[in-house]
Amino acid sequence: MALLFVLVFLAFALPLLWVKYLSAWQAKKRYNVERTRRSCQDPPQLSNRDPFGLLRLIEALKAGREERMPQYVASLIDQPGPGVHTVQAKLLSDKMTVTRDPQNVEAIFTTQAQDFDIGPARLECFRPLLGLGLTTVTGEAWKHSRALLRPQFSREQISDLDLEERHIQDLMKVLDVRDNGWTEKVDLQPLFSNLTHDTVTELLYGQSIGSQKHARRPSAPYESLSKQSDEASEFGHHLESGKSWLYERMVLGRLGWLFSSTKFYNHCKEVHKYVDNFVYARIQQGEADKTEITSKGKFVLLNELAKHTHNSVQLRNETLHVLSASWDTTSALLGWLFYFLARNPRVFDKLRNIILTDFISGIDFRQLNNCRYLQHCINETFRVAAIIPVIERVCTRDTTLPQGGGPNGRSSIFLPKNSRVLISTYGMQHRADIWGSDAADFRPERWEEEKNGGGWDFVPFAGGPRKCIGQQFALTEASYTVVRLLQRFDGIENMEPPGPIKFHHALTNSSGTGVQVRLHEAK
Repeated sequence: MALLFVLVFLAFALPLLWVKYLSAWQAKKRYNVERTRRSCQDPPQLSNRDPFGLLRLIEALKAGREERMPQYVASLIDQPGPGVHTVQAKLLSDKMTVTRDPQNVEAIFTTQAQDFDIGPARLECFRPLLGLGLTTVTGEAWKHSRALLRPQFSREQISDLDLEERHIQDLMKVLDVRDNGWTEKVDLQPLFSNLTHDTVTELLYGQSIGSQKHARRPSAPYESLSKQSDEASEFGHHLESGKSWLYERMVLGRLGWLFSSTKFYNHCKEVHKYVDNFVYARIQQGEADKTEITSKGKFVLLNELAKHTHNSVQLRNETLHVLSASWDTTSALLGWLFYFLARNPRVFDKLRNIILTDFISGIDFRQLNNCRYLQHCINETFRVAAIIPVIERVCTRDTTLPQGGGPNGRSSIFLPKNSRVLISTYGMQHRADIWGSDAADFRPERWEEEKNGGGWDFVPFAGGPRKCIGQQFALTEASYTVVRLLQRFDGIENMEPPGPIKFHHALTNSSGTGVQVRLHEAK
């Protein structure tokens, strides 16, 4: 019986293996022909310790769970030796190209943008939580989403500083000051998460969920605020937990759909239920109430989108995509900025003195943009922390990248259709040959220098057609928050024990240890 089983297995398995071998042989032959025809050369190939790239997958997942994913991806490029900025590695059945070369980044985002887009794996990985929307679809569907959302983010209402001030006041109330003028030890990261959550939900849905008002006073361990029983914190917990699943699903690429569980789908269900409450309420108001709502002068993205569609699923998905991106990016930016300020008192003092001078008579949008040192501090935070540490694109057709091939890395690279390309923004923004020997240091003054990055070597909001449409909103909110906090507080102390920097990665990076500080109130 055992022999019969073996014979039957071989009868089915051998033809399949033969077909797979022939397919791989034909693909390799076509690859070699195209590479030669286009005068391309291969970049360094990372050694495969197993034929299926399984160990590299385990390494990547382990790095994420140990909160060192940005460094891990950059270390892959370092393996062949100095001067290498593009490599190819095998991850499961995929051969990926990993690059930190600004010329390749420029090609992907602009000069050859038609050859690169997000791949189908992202849609399948993100669909359960975020659905079809701006960051998951391509082609005509993407153009439709972009056409719906982009005009709204060019409006003046997006820079509503009165909206920001209301939620800054809620933040200020949580930061209690003792008799000696200092706050107790406080983790700013969850407070910034509450701030951006409250602000963006009011912008999107017309009312804030008020998560800051439920924050524990005056301090709480990292992530503990997201586990409170109130509705707002529960929503934040489900969204953050769901996005952590998305990260690991994306690492698996085309097999990401295998990484699922009832826990993940429960997170998705709770997120949808929460957002649907806003969407259904807006739809039920009907056309008769629309004029009254919009005539009050308060910008609400859901109201604007509802002028174009009453499809509840589309309204949920589009606003959820904006909520997810806006919440994470801005709160992580603020967290990292104060993380670095607490470790660089010279920068804190210089920035505060400039703020007190530049904003003595009030704050407006133009002043925020024109405060150069503030913008330099924000840029340096993006550069060092790499809040979006990796950007993935997939080739929509056979194409090339301009650099990385051959012994000197100057030859072009051939990429077949459906190839995965990872841009290591962290690796690129830490290159000593671009940013100087102190590239690992937080030094905002480097942005005052005539030639020191700032082109395609610095892409915090990506670039090209898919550049983040909420960039200005995120920068305005972050700038305003920094100004208001430094107007109130004249000192900051790091309260975290020494240790390596940790990157808590759930699509965006935040500090894995939080932002443990205490603040001194100015007299």
